[in-house]
Amino acid sequence: MSGFLAFVFDLVVVVLRIAIPVLSIIILVKIYSSLRHNRRDERPLIMLYDEYTQKAVPVLYWENSIGRSRSCDVFLNDTTVSREHAVLLRRDDGWSITDTGSKAGVFVNGEKISERTNIYLNDEIRIGSTNLVVKRAEEFEGASRRSWFFRPKGKKSISQKVLLLIISIFFLLVTSEACLTAKNLETGIIDLMPFTYGLVVIGLMWGTYLITSLIFKRVNFEIEALAFFLTGVGVLISVHQSERQALVQILAAVMGIVLFEFLIKYLEDPDRVGKYKRWIYIASLGLLAVNLIFGKNQYGAANWIQIGGISVQPSEIVKVGFIIVGAGSLDQLQTKKNLLGFIIFSALCVGALALMGDFGTALIFFATFLLLSFMRSGDFKTLVLAVTSAVFASTIVLRFKPYISERFKAWGHVFEEPYVWDTGFQQARTLIYCASGGLFGVGIGNGFCKKLFASESDIVIGVVCEEMGIIVTLVLAISLGALVFYARAITTRSRSTFYSISACCAAGLLVVQLSLNIFGATDILPLTGVTFPFISAGGSSMISCWGLFAFIKAADERTYAVRKQSLFASSEV
Repeated sequence: MSGFLAFVFDLVVVVLRIAIPVLSIIILVKIYSSLRHNRRDERPLIMLYDEYTQKAVPVLYWENSIGRSRSCDVFLNDTTVSREHAVLLRRDDGWSITDTGSKAGVFVNGEKISERTNIYLNDEIRIGSTNLVVKRAEEFEGASRRSWFFRPKGKKSISQKVLLLIISIFFLLVTSEACLTAKNLETGIIDLMPFTYGLVVIGLMWGTYLITSLIFKRVNFEIEALAFFLTGVGVLISVHQSERQALVQILAAVMGIVLFEFLIKYLEDPDRVGKYKRWIYIASLGLLAVNLIFGKNQYGAANWIQIGGISVQPSEIVKVGFIIVGAGSLDQLQTKKNLLGFIIFSALCVGALALMGDFGTALIFFATFLLLSFMRSGDFKTLVLAVTSAVFASTIVLRFKPYISERFKAWGHVFEEPYVWDTGFQQARTLIYCASGGLFGVGIGNGFCKKLFASESDIVIGVVCEEMGIIVTLVLAISLGALVFYARAITTRSRSTFYSISACCAAGLLVVQLSLNIFGATDILPLTGVTFPFISAGGSSMISCWGLFAFIKAADERTYAVRKQSLFASSEV
């Protein structure tokens, strides 16, 4: 290659190394900025008028607990009212109220109810000795609430098409860098295979956007854009490691998108989810049972099943079922106060994973169980008991699983003898390669971390950090980590407690998995062998991540268009 041409190539490479991190930051900011814009203030949906105190009680949520407990959405300072007395909820066909096992009962227009009962304007609801009259929201004169996260209407957010255009440019830059490896520059032969994969990801992203906007009539695409951003990076990182694996990632992404769209439709009706929860319960345990019987041991864990030459991890798909079983609408959760059924289900899932030797995934399930249990009940006693049991079980595991014990011994000592050449070898080299990448990386395909064992999965952060730089790595981590704050913010606007719980737990599960992967690979925690969501190679993991994103998408009030009809199914209106 001539000197001038080599200079041009070097200049292009330098520009790409700087442009890619900068553009990744812009994408992160624009996605979350768009998620914050154009949201309504939390005005009351209806109002309950207390005839005795002559006070107006605003109803802010689609599902509202009513009772004497201070934690209830509608607090009644009445000794004849149970701590959690009833649930007032809204569906597309109107409002209804449910008695959740109270002692005094609930009366609508003088008649005691025994099941979910519709209510209408000016209906009188007697709870204990308190009489509440249903009024229109317009009659409430108080101020609306402002969210700490969302920005009010009137401020424009970035166009979804512009957002996708920026992501497309990012992928084109990344594929260009992947084509210009050091080996390519030496030989003068440009490998266009990464460019092909980049175009496929871009085409898949735009195709999904057109289908969802034109056919499903959705106006919000930020969650999908974030998923494609992460998916694209994962695919393009794996091209130089294994083209077959990159193809598997794309095919898995297609299946993940199909699962995503199916779940969005399935989750549209929270009551329908409750009807089929038992079957999901059985199917999830059935998958784990099949895994226990036919699972193939790989790298110390028998969590793989071979189907026609393809390896599948059932535990990844069970993550979706685990959240569906654990969440529920408020009247279901408040009526069924004990968590025994869910505790048994969780124990069976975690126990099955432990028997397979997949302790990393078992830890993810356990952390999700703690989050689900607390959001369902707010009962700290259950959490303390669960954590105590987990500590006891962990002690037994360390006693009878020597290779797990060795990882704990190497923890924090991976650069010391003898671990640096044995148990801590991967982590020590990962840290070295992370440092060698600097802020901007050495370029996709130019790194050495990809030669390490499990570099495509457990320690993929070393590959990303070395080849794309610390800035891009932090952007990827923050883009997932920030979902926890977003999921928490939309809980007050979700149409059901099911959406609130499932969104927070899906985001929490992804962040726990992300933390175990990053901190394990960098010796902040013992290495657990779990994947970096979307980025690590693994078809089952990719499908699962798209499925988990569906819970966060479903919780967004913009996802399901509210039918243009009265909120009160009454002939008077």
